[in-house]
Amino acid sequence: MSNINETPDESLHGLAHVDEKYKDWFLDYASYVILERAVPGVEDGLKPVQRRILHAMKEMDDGRFNKVANVIGQTMQYHPHGDASISDAIVNLGQKDLLIETQGNWGDVRTGDDAAAARYIEARLSKFALDVAFNNKTTEWQLSYDGRKNEPLALPMKFPLLLAQGAEGIAVGLSTKILPHNFCELIDASVKYLRGKKFELHPDFLTGGMIDVTNYNDGRRGGKVRVRAHIEEKDKKTLLIKDVPYGVTTSALMESIVKANDNGKIKIKKVVDNTAKDVEIEVQLAPGISPDITIDALYAFTDCEVSISPNACVIMNDRPVFMGASDLLRYSADFTKELLRKELEIRLAELEEKWHYTSLEKIFFEKGIYKELEQKHKDWETVLQAIDKGFGPYKKQLKREIQREDILKLTEKPVRRIYRLDINELTEQIRGIEADIKQVKHDLANLTDYAVGYYENLLKKYGKGRERKTEIKLFDTIQVQQVAIANTKLYVNREDGFIGTSLKKDEFVADCSDLDNIIVFRRDGVMLVTKVADKTFVGKDIIHVDVFRKGDERMTYNMIYVDGKTSYSLAKRFNVTGITRDKEYHLTKGEKGSKVHYFSANPNGEAEVVTVRLSPNCAAKKKEFDFYFETIPIKARSSMGNVVTKWPIRTVKFKEKGVSTLSGIKIWYDDAVGRLNTEQRGIYVGSFEGDDKILVFYKNGTYELTNYEITNRYESNDAVYIEKFNPERIVTAVYFDADKKQFNIKRFKIETQTLNNKFSFIKEGPNNYLELVTTQAEPVVILRTGKKRSPEEEEISLHEVYEVAGWKTVGTKIAGDDFVSIELITEDEEAEKEEDDEGNIQTELF
Repeated sequence: MSNINETPDESLHGLAHVDEKYKDWFLDYASYVILERAVPGVEDGLKPVQRRILHAMKEMDDGRFNKVANVIGQTMQYHPHGDASISDAIVNLGQKDLLIETQGNWGDVRTGDDAAAARYIEARLSKFALDVAFNNKTTEWQLSYDGRKNEPLALPMKFPLLLAQGAEGIAVGLSTKILPHNFCELIDASVKYLRGKKFELHPDFLTGGMIDVTNYNDGRRGGKVRVRAHIEEKDKKTLLIKDVPYGVTTSALMESIVKANDNGKIKIKKVVDNTAKDVEIEVQLAPGISPDITIDALYAFTDCEVSISPNACVIMNDRPVFMGASDLLRYSADFTKELLRKELEIRLAELEEKWHYTSLEKIFFEKGIYKELEQKHKDWETVLQAIDKGFGPYKKQLKREIQREDILKLTEKPVRRIYRLDINELTEQIRGIEADIKQVKHDLANLTDYAVGYYENLLKKYGKGRERKTEIKLFDTIQVQQVAIANTKLYVNREDGFIGTSLKKDEFVADCSDLDNIIVFRRDGVMLVTKVADKTFVGKDIIHVDVFRKGDERMTYNMIYVDGKTSYSLAKRFNVTGITRDKEYHLTKGEKGSKVHYFSANPNGEAEVVTVRLSPNCAAKKKEFDFYFETIPIKARSSMGNVVTKWPIRTVKFKEKGVSTLSGIKIWYDDAVGRLNTEQRGIYVGSFEGDDKILVFYKNGTYELTNYEITNRYESNDAVYIEKFNPERIVTAVYFDADKKQFNIKRFKIETQTLNNKFSFIKEGPNNYLELVTTQAEPVVILRTGKKRSPEEEEISLHEVYEVAGWKTVGTKIAGDDFVSIELITEDEEAEKEEDDEGNIQTELF
């Protein structure tokens, strides 16, 4: 407190403004949070609290489990932030099932269940952790916060732990999110890097699921992965969710499903959590709801699919650095190699020291130098000098000078009668030490091979049971408008020009979802597309309004309009596949006075016949005639059209329904995502229209008939053959009968017509599977039997040897347990490219 006698200027002398102090304090705080709490170190992949937990557990390690409460207490000697942060960190480490062995209720990351209190659960370091994370001889130490103990600056981690466990933290001004990767794949990648080969790294999660790594970007900022749960179709009324995406719990997933149902995005009757050892959430569908569309909707509107953006930030040289997953692995491999070099050098020094002392001991007893201890010398120094002198003739045999400490150590050994056997033992010890020294020097000279061997040994010891759990898959892009349930109704007031979902007293248009866009056509020839809303003004005199389907090339609009400038009437046919929302487009020439006489929307390109009546006052000889829209080609919406008449039209009326002028829908199958498409992705299946069906065969020996809806979903890992269904085709199938350990063949026609129902056409058995299936009219195969290295080959025309029978028959034996393989000889290349009479190509996937 300043003296009251001082002047104001004197009392303020030397004081700093608060805002200046705040800048320093905030920078110090930000640096502390980044370096000491939130971001892991690149050397060992650990945050400070995790490093201190492992160090404390190593101090306590006696091979037995310790109460976590005791571990927390031990760690508090090094971590000055309370027991809560330590408890959370140790539970997080334990749930990752790598460094810590756990006992008791440690919670469940899949369900979000918390661990039991620290006094009830136990932990100890895993054998893996003891192997890779600790070596006092290669550890750099620093004083703990109170100066009483030493703690490691970084653990000597000989494994890419940061990539195996992942890390997440929010600091001041930056954050880090490193996704976990597969244990075995990290070791394989480390070996490839050390060998100078290319490698790839993709995330893997203990929670399983599927992941699309197309945009992973090596885990750098700006990358993104999509993670999905596996959803199975139990039956047509029930779906089963078999796992949860990374970072999502079963309770959160169920809440998102209920919320999507309440918002009208999906329609379900009930959702039940049957999770026990394995995750299983049962979703019961509302009556009449498609399972395939619901699966897409679950991915689109719930946490069954989540997007994760990695952001690999680590501490390197006391600074935050952004790196990719590959960079982190390279750093770890180089760091591990350097640690192994240090360990070998330390080991070499210890062996050389042991060799020196053992050689001294051998000379000491073998040459009788120990007898100097029995001589009468003046003092102890004289004894030591006499022993040193006794070693004189043999010093050249040693690798370094004899120190006083060496002689003192020899004199401490008990003097006893020396047998020849004792000398032989020392000789054998020296030989063993020399062999070890030679091996260590060899390892140092071939350090890369040594490091590779180290990694391979880790994989052999600890890799079992750590195979990839998350399936890498290419996801299809789900159009939310296509899978959203129609949860509201659209109305229109044509005269006043309003559309919306709240105009319930006006004309009903269609069921729609709140994600849909609406297309509107007016009498003045203007078109626009706008989003569904409660009430929207789109212009008076509306002639057509409907839900807009972007990219639909089959929806064709037929129109006759009068041009306001020339008074000519023109007809046009056009598609609307893409537009800018809320922008008005003129379908006429845009002249004042233009208007539409006739308009129709045709979902399959139909071309109707209309009757045109001209004004009775015009000079035309024929005042009524029929106009055929099929005579006009389908063009872009901006085309002006063809002249119908130059005389004024009184009315245009519908006369006769037309047929589609479009060819069938050409369908492709993308086996990467298991979906049909019209964008020419994957394998061409055929041209479809009307009641055409798709035939699919599966590995388990079942077939299924489906329609050709683009929303259909096929499990790409199970589907082996897909084509346009022709009931006259003969199916030839070869399958394995596990009971009799033989391969059977059968030829049959598809006799069922039920859609979306799988029928088994091979003998029932848990290990039976389909080996080959085709619908070629005259299939020829090469059958290989005998020894795998030199099998016998036989070419068989199956249609000549085996008769056609019913689809439920067992079939005929074609090979026994000496079966090696069977290969279908495909038709020649030109024949394969030609379509059949129905525009269909047989498609064999595997």
